[in-house]
Amino acid sequence: MTLKAKKPEVIKEGKPKFLISGKSGVGKTFFALDFPGIYYIDSEGGAVRKQYIEKLVKNGGVYLGKEEGSQDFNTVIDEIKALTIEKHEYKTLIIDSFSHLYNLAAAKAEEKIGNDFGRDKKEANRPTRQLLRWLENLDMTVVLICHYKDKWERKSGDLTCVGSTFDGFDKMEYILDLWIEAQKEGNKRAFVVKKSRIQSFQEGDRHSLDYDKFADLYGKEVIEKESAPFKLANSEQIEMLHQLMEVVRIEDSIIEKWIRAADVDTLEEMSSDQMEKCIKFLQNKLNALKPKESTKKETKK
Repeated sequence: MTLKAKKPEVIKEGKPKFLISGKSGVGKTFFALDFPGIYYIDSEGGAVRKQYIEKLVKNGGVYLGKEEGSQDFNTVIDEIKALTIEKHEYKTLIIDSFSHLYNLAAAKAEEKIGNDFGRDKKEANRPTRQLLRWLENLDMTVVLICHYKDKWERKSGDLTCVGSTFDGFDKMEYILDLWIEAQKEGNKRAFVVKKSRIQSFQEGDRHSLDYDKFADLYGKEVIEKESAPFKLANSEQIEMLHQLMEVVRIEDSIIEKWIRAADVDTLEEMSSDQMEKCIKFLQNKLNALKPKESTKKETKK
């Protein structure tokens, strides 16, 4: 068996993908709208007021509202897929709010299957995971705006409020590299780092809630650079794979393993590099099935 681990390398920093939570009115949306080149998905329909639209226009943004499907998970995922694989001028994706999009999906599921044992939330988790997988490949800053809620824990048999958290898919804090909470004290607005894997954002740190401060901490040159499309497998690669699969019979379990490893739903959603590895695997299998030259000569004799 050949070991697959390789020497670790420093990976070039990608654009930030983060969650921002906070109480209503603390400035989450206003803060997010200062990012460059915005593709704004408004699941709540609240950003149609003049002050929001003016900011959106000023920063070169476009708007996707309820009439365009902002409250439908499948539509939102399709938009993210297009932003991932197509060339465009946008640099920042905002979903405002992700909590509302998630809770709408849970409410629809509750109507169909009820909420026993959290069945409604489990149904809403499915498209959420798919959305998060596509966000990993998206070369844009991603701002997921979430509602604030109290965090409760059971202590000595009693439920006790131990702080604050966000409303939505509770595994997002583990998947995303950064979670900040917006707060307001008088006329001053700030954000507190709730969770971070980014060195310049230390957990518990408090900073002014403005784009320039965030960009200075993360790296303005990274946030403001042009987005590049993610290279999916092309039609020639897909056709080659299927041709090889017709010749080289492989178990369904291997195909399922490829899909799981690539973290996709279908073979066609693989990246070009991932697809090439599958093709190479099948080509090696095919070459192993061919009779060797020496064997052919012996047969002739």
